[in-house]
Amino acid sequence: MKKNYLLVFFLFIVFFFSWQLFKGQIKPPVNKLTPFKLALDWTPNTNHTGVYVALAKGWYHDQGLDLKILPYSPNVSSSVLVTSEKSDAGISFIEDVVGETAKKNPIVSIGAILQHNTSGLITLKSSGINRPRNLDGKIYGGYGSPFENPIIAQIIKKDGGNGNFKNIVLEIGAMQALETKKIDFVWVFSGWELIQADLDNVKYNYFPLIKYGIPDSPTAVFIATPNKIKSSPQLFKKFMTATAQGYEYARLFPKESAQILIDQNPKDTFPNPLLVFASQEFMSKNYADKNTRWGAQNLKSWTGYPKFILDSKTTIDFNSLFTNKFLP
Repeated sequence: MKKNYLLVFFLFIVFFFSWQLFKGQIKPPVNKLTPFKLALDWTPNTNHTGVYVALAKGWYHDQGLDLKILPYSPNVSSSVLVTSEKSDAGISFIEDVVGETAKKNPIVSIGAILQHNTSGLITLKSSGINRPRNLDGKIYGGYGSPFENPIIAQIIKKDGGNGNFKNIVLEIGAMQALETKKIDFVWVFSGWELIQADLDNVKYNYFPLIKYGIPDSPTAVFIATPNKIKSSPQLFKKFMTATAQGYEYARLFPKESAQILIDQNPKDTFPNPLLVFASQEFMSKNYADKNTRWGAQNLKSWTGYPKFILDSKTTIDFNSLFTNKFLP
């Protein structure tokens, strides 16, 4: 008889808690998420699509991460936020990785957003500057990086020019500055500014960097510090697993991914949604080579271009500049 009472009591307890759980008054245990900060290199754009896709799909949560995206600020670069440990990871460029490492302030690339260089110099068709050697003596609208001048000089020389030009730092967008005709040429990315120019019916001349003697290299990379990587390898494995999921999705579904990028940001972020959709079509085809996993890097890309931009007296271990070990 006593056993029957115990059985009834036990069944009552099970029923009670099941009912409370069904009504939502008792929450099931939730694994605590680990905070993870990511610093952007610029305002949100299609370089970042995979991150926003993974965020929207809950893939960072699936990895136990609570991702916080730090907004771009013109006052502090993503590489500075990473090296000062104010951000766990960042999106940056190969020039930052090489430059900071050369200054004994090492950064490691943990994944390439695009495996190839998709940038180049652009002039207005009406300017008559239809080849790089015609850039001699002209005004370049730049971004303030110390690597810009030697790269542009090399492009001009490769086409038979002297490599002499004037550099002024832009205070407005590249294409906007070009159309004011206060400058003669700018450095742009095929996946954004060129598409913007096409949508705006701007007639232009375009000189891809890799066509004029500049070694190929990744365009935009995820970065972290060696110390952070060493102390929290599993954290970065989880971060890159979710991130790779986002970019692989974007490779397959450009239209849906572009819409996610738009929806995940404030309404005024993208004044022209058509630019986002057109850009995403380009980016989805260029995130990685066909039959190659997203994010993969190789020593050739991390040797040729870094050697080109480094001072001849500066030596660094090129193998230390990148790793693929966190990619799924």
